[in-house]
Amino acid sequence: MEGRRAGTNGIEKAAKYIESEFERIGLTKYDTLNSYRQNFNFYDMLFYNVIGVLKGKSLPNEYVIISAHYDHLGINQKMEGDNIYNGANDNASGTTAMLALAEYFKKLDNNERSIVFVAFTAEEMGLVGSRYFGKHINPNDIVAGINIEMIGKESPYGKNTAWITGFDRSDFGEIIQKNLSNTNYEVFPDPYIKEKLFFRSDNAALAKLGIPAHTFSTTPMEKDSHYHKVSDEYKTLDIFTIKEATKLISKGILSIIQGEDTPTRIQMN
Repeated sequence: MEGRRAGTNGIEKAAKYIESEFERIGLTKYDTLNSYRQNFNFYDMLFYNVIGVLKGKSLPNEYVIISAHYDHLGINQKMEGDNIYNGANDNASGTTAMLALAEYFKKLDNNERSIVFVAFTAEEMGLVGSRYFGKHINPNDIVAGINIEMIGKESPYGKNTAWITGFDRSDFGEIIQKNLSNTNYEVFPDPYIKEKLFFRSDNAALAKLGIPAHTFSTTPMEKDSHYHKVSDEYKTLDIFTIKEATKLISKGILSIIQGEDTPTRIQMN
């Protein structure tokens, strides 16, 4: 897929695949869109978020966003040999989890709130897709934003764990911890505060609107030698971690999906 850089033929292939999965799962179109794509222009290029909806049972006008960016860095034309940034961990791993959660909650069929599944484009260009999405929503309708980024490496906290960005900015993380208290899974605050990761992924575009939007990740940043390199390939992924992180998220967010818990709003400063 040629590194899935926004605006290229490679990301078009990725978008078509995500659309086909949304169709297979049985998600509906978002808002007034007549397809799964939210098209927009960016510097004379056509970009598109890919969005599918699972309507809520009793609270259909309250929305939970589950997102992951599906773009990456493309091709390094200055390199010889393997010059494709495949972005397996960043962020095919997160996109895979987002699709798996769509299928899981569709089969579970007990979401009281509506779930909006979004594959954001152009995150690597500065959160372009999520910023556009954020400009076309009513933030008051969005209960929570659940973003998934780089879950293909074992967490620094060990197996069956993940970390959440912006842990102290709302009680979202505490809700997740409560829901996981009687399971084999645990979540922890982001251990890389100096990296300001809360502001560097698509959750930030929603958090700036006051939405309790946070990112789940597992990657030990200090050990990840493949980050933003052509070596970020499938063979470097820990598939067990991807599966278990996806299960962790599904269990952790369930009370929010079912309308039992509502995270506190975020005050950005």
